[in-house]
Amino acid sequence: MKENKIIAVVIPCFRVSKHIKTVIASVPDFIDHIILVDDACPEQSGKIGSKTSHSKLSVIFHDVNQGVGGAVISGFKKAIDLNCDVIVKLDGDGQMDSSKITNLIAPILEEEADYTKGNRFHDFKALKLMPRTRLFGNSVLSFATKLASGYWNVMDPTNGFCAISKFTLLQLNLNKIEKRYFFETDILINLNMVNAVVKDIPLPAIYNDEVSNLSIRRVLLSFPPKILKGIAKRIFYKYYIYNFNMASIYFLMSIPLLLFGFGFGVYKWNTGMAINTENNAGTIMLAALPIILGVQFLLQAIQIDINTIPKKN
Repeated sequence: MKENKIIAVVIPCFRVSKHIKTVIASVPDFIDHIILVDDACPEQSGKIGSKTSHSKLSVIFHDVNQGVGGAVISGFKKAIDLNCDVIVKLDGDGQMDSSKITNLIAPILEEEADYTKGNRFHDFKALKLMPRTRLFGNSVLSFATKLASGYWNVMDPTNGFCAISKFTLLQLNLNKIEKRYFFETDILINLNMVNAVVKDIPLPAIYNDEVSNLSIRRVLLSFPPKILKGIAKRIFYKYYIYNFNMASIYFLMSIPLLLFGFGFGVYKWNTGMAINTENNAGTIMLAALPIILGVQFLLQAIQIDINTIPKKN
C-alpha cells in the first residue's frame, strides 16, 4: 500500500480534550508520523495527547490561537521537515473515521490525484445523521466554493478530511493561505491555480457529542467577501497571468456590459420615477441588451472554466 512512502497525519487540536487520546489511538499502524498541533487550546489538548507516549508522536504548541488553518499549516510545515511524501489532515474531535485513511491516500499513491478530500454527501444513510442546519449550510458553502475554486466536479468542498502530496504542497505558498475556517476553501482556490488534480473520496462523517467551534453568524458575515475575493484572485491569476484564452476575453467583456446595463437601467428607472415618466422601448433595450450579452459571455466563460478542471494526462 505505502510503496516505501513516508506518510504523516496532522491533527489540529482546539477544545478536543475528550476525544484526542481516542483519535491518536485510532491512527493506523502504517502511518509514520503523527503531528499534533495544539492551537493554544484552553483545555491543553496537546499536553493530554502527549501523555499517550506514542513513539510516532510529535507535538507543536502555538502560543497564540491561529485557527484551524494555521494549525494545519504548522503541521504541514513539520511534515515537510520530516520529508513526508503524503500528509493527511485528521480532526481531533473524532468526527473522521481514521480507518478510511487508506481510501484517502490511495489515489495519491497511485498518482491519480494530488489532493484528496472526503465527501459526506455520497452516502444517503450517513446524510440523514447530519444535523439539518449543518447540511443546509454545507450545501450553500459547497456551491460557493465550487464557484470560487473552479473545482466544479467536487462535492462537499468544505470537508476537512483530506490528504495532499508533498510535491503539491511545495508548490503552494502556505504563508498566503487563510488560517481560519476559510482554510478548506482557500486551499482549493490555491490548488486550482497550480493545476493540482483534486479527487472526492466517499467518507461519511461521525456525529456524536462533539461541539463545533464554528459560528454560523461568523460564517455568514465573513465568508461572502472571502468567496468574492477568492473568485477574483483565481480568475485573475489563472486567466490573465498564467494563461490567456477565450474565457479571459469572455470575462473581460461580460463584467463591463453587466455593470453598464444594470447601472444605466437603474439610473433611467430612478429618473423616470422622479418625473413620473415611463422610459421608451429604445431606452429599455439600451439597458437590457448589455445585460443579456453580459450574461451570455459570462455563461460561456463559466463553461470553459468547467471544461478546464485540472486532470491527469
